[in-house]
Amino acid sequence: MSRLFPHPVLAVSLIFMWLMLTRFSLGYLILGTVLSLVAGWAYSALHSARPRIRRWSTIPRLGVTLFLDIIRSNIATTRLLLTEGRNGRQSAFIQIPLTVTNANALAVLSIIVTATPGTAWVEYQTDTGILIVHIFDGAEAEHYHEVISNIYEPMLMEIFE
Repeated sequence: MSRLFPHPVLAVSLIFMWLMLTRFSLGYLILGTVLSLVAGWAYSALHSARPRIRRWSTIPRLGVTLFLDIIRSNIATTRLLLTEGRNGRQSAFIQIPLTVTNANALAVLSIIVTATPGTAWVEYQTDTGILIVHIFDGAEAEHYHEVISNIYEPMLMEIFE
């Protein structure tokens, strides 16, 4: 049964959404079911293996750290926009060497960097391990380098590696 419906919650959700966007009829129900099955099979083919989490106890600490960092970054970005506008600020691209190599840890780090206001994950060079991040305020370059290298990266390595 798991081969026919590899992701049953996804399939039911897609069928429900399909029927909400169209109208309910037997034809649309059959078409939505077929499309949800194809989507589930495609997702199974693309979905990588489950991540192996080594230390679950670090995840709450990571969550609290991320929450506080997002609050701090929201305040700093809002302050910059309201007080200085474009005048006193220069955005910048910074390069951060990373030692983490786990694909799941890198994926979580990309979500963290992109979710934090004022930063955006631009590129990760796998051959050199260099992460390129765009930051809203270039004066904060050292701060973001420190936070990513010394706070988030060790926690992600502790969780995934």
